[in-house]
Amino acid sequence: MNVLKNYAFTIFLLLGILIGGICGIIFGEGASVVKPVGDIFLNLMFVLIVPLVFFSVASSIYNMRDSNMVGKVIGSIIFVFLFTGVVAAVVSYLFTLLYNPLGGVNQSEFLLGLPQQTVKQLTSAEIFVNIFTVSDFQQLFTKANLLPLIIFSIFFGLATSFSGTKGKIVADFLNASTHVIMKMMDIIMKAAPIGLGCYFADTVGSLGGQILNGYMHVFILFLILTGISFFGLNSIYVFWAGGKKGFVSFWKNILTPSLTAIATSSSAACIPVNIEVSKRMGIPSGIAETVIPLGTNMHKDGSIIGGVLKIIFLFTIFGQEITSSSNMFMIIGVAVLSAAVVGAIPSGGMTGELLICSIFGFSPQFAATLMIISTIIDVPATLLNSTGNVVCAMMVTRLVEGKDWVKKQFIDAS
Repeated sequence: MNVLKNYAFTIFLLLGILIGGICGIIFGEGASVVKPVGDIFLNLMFVLIVPLVFFSVASSIYNMRDSNMVGKVIGSIIFVFLFTGVVAAVVSYLFTLLYNPLGGVNQSEFLLGLPQQTVKQLTSAEIFVNIFTVSDFQQLFTKANLLPLIIFSIFFGLATSFSGTKGKIVADFLNASTHVIMKMMDIIMKAAPIGLGCYFADTVGSLGGQILNGYMHVFILFLILTGISFFGLNSIYVFWAGGKKGFVSFWKNILTPSLTAIATSSSAACIPVNIEVSKRMGIPSGIAETVIPLGTNMHKDGSIIGGVLKIIFLFTIFGQEITSSSNMFMIIGVAVLSAAVVGAIPSGGMTGELLICSIFGFSPQFAATLMIISTIIDVPATLLNSTGNVVCAMMVTRLVEGKDWVKKQFIDAS
């Protein structure tokens, strides 16, 4: 019964998308009559993205700085999060070269059903400048410039933490505002089954069955990558972190966190069990209680894999080159970054999808197309996101405590 309750929203969301897809197939272009409903939902989401990013990022930076965590631990955490995230992105990218989810589609038919799209043709230097900065303060607060907004929010959070007692007043405001915006987003997401269902009905009515086929192949590829990451990459990481004893201890204890992630479909709900299991494996409590909550917000290998597939999805539709070295680095980097800003709300609140669209110059309207991918990969992505935090806790322990940390724990226990 609890499992059904935990999955209620996801079930309704999938049903809404499924019904919308069926209506799109049956009524064809006539399904566009419900498009205004989908547009209203998207607009409600769009207007909350900017305040959500600003308040949540700024408050997170302040809270991290305010927790007085040891520099060596923080440095190790950042290194491990980035390293595992980049590896997940590279593996995903390489697999899309072998199995592109949209490799067999008729691109011209796809484009006929999509809004007119002109991708920015800029030099590498212009792209670099435009990705990280804007020329005017007011341009920060638009969904087209999310990365400059994130950078500004980081600096704002740091400045707040360095402002002493005066900064504490601002920090309280940031934390309270984050809570309020997240609650507003939660309320709007209640309408997601209807809003996305109407959007998908119009999309399928315009594009036909090709897009359904594309989503199916995305899901298949994601399941393959989930198996490789969960069993393959995790095994390599934990063996490096704890040797044979660490390897055995991890696979002996990870079943409960895995089942909890699958049953709840929420990384946040898995924090207590992940911390408990980490301590049982010999990871120091200070490291476990730092890495796992931070990882829930900042480290999401499942979302990174999904980010790569979303970018490849759009690139393929619009005929952009995915094998060039410049695009390869951009795809990997943006996938890692987009996962880091995904909100702890159902389907991420479209933040990551909008970031992808803004960086690569696609219309924000395509964020909803990508959000459907987030919905269908939600469960396996949560499994990777959640259990990956336990893996990272082991790796951080290896860097901080040394390679013999497992032996020391067994000696102390005896």
